[in-house]
Amino acid sequence: MNDSHTAPASSPLVIGATGGSGTRVVARITLRAGYDLGSHLNDAEDALEFVGFHNRWINRVIAAEERPFSARENEQMIADFRAALKCHLPRHGDMGQLWGWKAPRSIYFLPLFHRLFPDVKFIHVLRDGRDMAFSKNQNQLRQHGSAILTWRERWFLPAPVRSILLWDRMNRRAARFGEAQFGDNYLAVRFEDLCRAPAETVERILCFLGSRVDAQEVATAEISPPATLFRWKTQPETITRKLTTAAAASLRTFGYLDE
Repeated sequence: MNDSHTAPASSPLVIGATGGSGTRVVARITLRAGYDLGSHLNDAEDALEFVGFHNRWINRVIAAEERPFSARENEQMIADFRAALKCHLPRHGDMGQLWGWKAPRSIYFLPLFHRLFPDVKFIHVLRDGRDMAFSKNQNQLRQHGSAILTWRERWFLPAPVRSILLWDRMNRRAARFGEAQFGDNYLAVRFEDLCRAPAETVERILCFLGSRVDAQEVATAEISPPATLFRWKTQPETITRKLTTAAAASLRTFGYLDE
């Protein structure tokens, strides 16, 4: 992936999550650290050039755990990714340039990124799955729930429980791979920590990026806790108890059971 016509010589920074986790604020922090995240972005700083690639390949990637890719499929997926990346690339591909992209659904492609860019950095943004279950942003559930959930789960479970099951499975999958394969190039950031300890959490991100930008200044400029934080606590206990039970392992792993 070092062809100067298809990618810059330096490895990228990738920001991903299950949808609605708060990736926009992390993208803004990386922009202040000097990263070029591309120019074809939406209001949430998502890199739009990857939308078609994600739509085409995510469900197949999930299914690959039981039905491995053929050599032809693997080649086609890489070719599609290269084409999307070529459209996204910063104007200059100089060695050492800080570049990357923010696209929440990148969380599904960590093995691909690691294979193509051994030194890729990944920021994994997390938000309490119980909050996520009541988010208006259920795009990943609508688009990929059929690949992630069983038919019984899709038919018989209420929408918030389906949502947290997706959150549980995909975040655990990403964390396992990131910790095992990315090593120091993997960083998990909880949105709640950004809201409650902004300067300290921004400092963690900046250190990960190797930036000397003032953390307090960035935190003051970019972080404003939303009214939806901990919205799950306002919901009926009958449903929140189901959510906690459904995702107990991940909630515990990511430190949310004491929230």
